[in-house]
Amino acid sequence: MTTALITGSTAGIGAAFARRLAADGHDLVLVARDTDRLREQATELHDRHGVEAEVLTADLATDEGIEAVAARLGDRKNPVDLLINNAGFGNKGRFLDVTVADELKMLKVHCEAVLRLTSAATAAMRERGRGGVVNVASVAAFVPRGTYGASKAWVVQFTQGVARDLAGTGVRLMALCPGFVRTEFHERAGMGTDNIPGWMWLDADKLVAAALDDLARGKSLSIPDPRYKALMGLVKVTPRSLLGGISSRTGRKYGPR
Repeated sequence: MTTALITGSTAGIGAAFARRLAADGHDLVLVARDTDRLREQATELHDRHGVEAEVLTADLATDEGIEAVAARLGDRKNPVDLLINNAGFGNKGRFLDVTVADELKMLKVHCEAVLRLTSAATAAMRERGRGGVVNVASVAAFVPRGTYGASKAWVVQFTQGVARDLAGTGVRLMALCPGFVRTEFHERAGMGTDNIPGWMWLDADKLVAAALDDLARGKSLSIPDPRYKALMGLVKVTPRSLLGGISSRTGRKYGPR
């Protein structure tokens, strides 16, 4: 039986990963900021699927939180075989509407934490000759759309670069790039979603199933839905100067307000 560590496990995509991996028989290390929610989740998954579910309370916007998770990932006696770097958030407002402190907090969680946790996990995995890392990014990585998109673009480039560096070691890495997913993400950021068309929404459980299939196939990039694959195909052939204007107008029309 293998062990998976999931950051941001109590809601949204993280919770969907926890449900699926527990159902598949994986023991879990659940990481989030809310201890009570973590314990409730751990109890439910243990009772339903008979797996061990360890609770690790950590805020990845702090050095202490990152260090605590990195230490667990580096524990050779209780190895982690799969890391899901899912923790993340959005800031409401355009650039300069958001404080620099909040922008830096986003970069801490989306970039620094992903770097440090991936490093801790893959060092231990390479020694064993096996393991996997899924870094949750976003289709926002492929369009010029503020700090959030820029941070997710970093996640994609970083993940694919490390995947190449570790090719042949038995350690697989994949960047997961979903579109709009029905989770608590927008509500937590104070963003309305009534203006987002129904066809743009994805189901978290189906997304996770597709992502795990892509990881098993050895992909380093997963866009797990035909609709978004088609959209990203158009993005690739659209001139960057034009894409910036389209992204800005689309964000105002369909994006969270």
